Amino acid sequence: MILEIKKYPDPILRKKAREVKEIREEERELIKNMIETMYAQRGVGLAAPQVGVSKRIIVVDVGEGPRVFINPKIIKKRGKELSEEGCLSVPGVFLKIKRWKEIEVEALDENGEKVKLKAQGLFARALQQEIDHLNGILILDRMSFFEKIKRLLKKMFNTRR
Repeated sequence: MILEIKKYPDPILRKKAREVKEIREEERELIKNMIETMYAQRGVGLAAPQVGVSKRIIVVDVGEGPRVFINPKIIKKRGKELSEEGCLSVPGVFLKIKRWKEIEVEALDENGEKVKLKAQGLFARALQQEIDHLNGILILDRMSFFEKIKRLLKKMFNTRR
């Protein structure tokens, strides 16, 4: 089932999601629906709060098949890079965001098995954005000071006409 994507400024997007204590049928159904929703919206990642559920669950697919991460944590990070990002909860907005270039993540998979992996490139970026969603952080919060000023000035001058 395709779920409704919550859009900014929906309050659930600003709340820290609850840890998943047990993976039951309810969580498995949510995961299945999140993957279907992610594909329907042509996204590469989706976090449970984006579909209105306060649980620490994310799904990601950067072209290698869907991956599920429950209670994910970044345990190592290295290097920084700047790249453009969009977000299903902030439609039509694309921002240059600085993220870790390489990360190591620990989580549980949909079967409750512990997963530990290294990610880089788009996979690392997608994981970081979805983990941000679990902590109530949006790409708007990661925008640089100069980007904020540039957008403010553009808005001011476009509204004076």
